[in-house]
Amino acid sequence: MIVPKRKKDISEIENKIIGLYALGMTTRDIAQEIKELYGCEISEGLVSDITDKIIPKIEEWKTRALDEVYAVVYIDAVHFSVKENGIVGKKAVYIALGVNQEGKKDILSMYIGTNESAKIWLALFNDLKNRGVKDILVMCADGLTGIKEAIAAAFSKTEYQRCIVHMIRNTTKFVAIKDYKELCADLKTIYNAPTEEQAQNNLDIVADKWESKYPKLMSSWYSEWDAITPIFKFSVKVRTVIYTTNAVESVNLRLRSMNKKRSVFPNKVSLEKALYLAIERIVKKWTGAIRDWGQIYGELRIMYEDRI
Repeated sequence: MIVPKRKKDISEIENKIIGLYALGMTTRDIAQEIKELYGCEISEGLVSDITDKIIPKIEEWKTRALDEVYAVVYIDAVHFSVKENGIVGKKAVYIALGVNQEGKKDILSMYIGTNESAKIWLALFNDLKNRGVKDILVMCADGLTGIKEAIAAAFSKTEYQRCIVHMIRNTTKFVAIKDYKELCADLKTIYNAPTEEQAQNNLDIVADKWESKYPKLMSSWYSEWDAITPIFKFSVKVRTVIYTTNAVESVNLRLRSMNKKRSVFPNKVSLEKALYLAIERIVKKWTGAIRDWGQIYGELRIMYEDRI
């Protein structure tokens, strides 16, 4: 009923099914959609079999060669519910987003594992090396335990930049609402300081100001100061590129949004298919370089002249 008489090529309908799957529709929704469009029934199993045809493409994408040098790489994990052996549990999806020397973004890697850990991130970094990455100037990440050591083990020259937005979230998490706005303004004097020395002075001032009301409020800023400070040697334009993982968090938010109808994935393969198709749609829109990349790249060349 879908394929005309004597026609053997059904790639058109297969592409439509894969396209619907990429938009976040479940196999059940797609089967229903085909019934409404064409007036015939197909099984959910057939829909799954058709989408399985992209699996070789996924494997090719996961092992493709990468650039030798990336200016910035942002890393973050997002979690999805997956059924495994009849039990629903959480899977962490590790995403690495890179900015190359032309200022263009790309998803370098997607790995599905258990709960987020530095050990798995190290395995992902080693995979990037195996695919041709020799150097990363700056890697921006949250404060996961062991992540600094994992980065150093894989890319010894790479500077680890602690995500400032995560620092702010963690600092304000247990603060009363009435103090939130004032504290955020105080924190801004630290990460917007013109120099590291001024930032250190402002940190002391903020810590002293809030110590009596919130003891140890700024302790994490002191303990992770060496991972916060790389931004201070750059201008404001470069800082906005390297100081937060918002770029990859935005990707993770879209992955969640595009798959919001799938509260639980039936297996790991179905999750990987859905995420790959979503990533493919996201990356297609990244056609140009980051804004003001010429100026940003000029600073990076001066700062890392022997590496790019």
